[in-house]
Amino acid sequence: MTEEIIQYQTTGVCCRIMQLKIEDGIIKDAEFLGGCNGNLQGIKSLIKGMRIEDVISKLKGIRCGDKNTSCPDQLATCLMAYNNKEIKALN
Repeated sequence: MTEEIIQYQTTGVCCRIMQLKIEDGIIKDAEFLGGCNGNLQGIKSLIKGMRIEDVISKLKGIRCGDKNTSCPDQLATCLMAYNNKEIKALN
């Protein structure tokens, strides 16, 4: 079992930073800096225990109002970057 903590700086949304704890392709925990607290706590609760690929497939492409992205879409972008080894673990 390999646990990694990653951090992602978002663009185009109110949430500024996402930090995820990932173990063997499963999201174990998530923290969000900025953004709509209630919505992000709901997302956190829903994604805990999910496989990375499942989160990406469910959240990629979601938009917020007239923006081209959203917090869920940025989370999917973060996870895709992690899968592509574009983000290094903090630990």
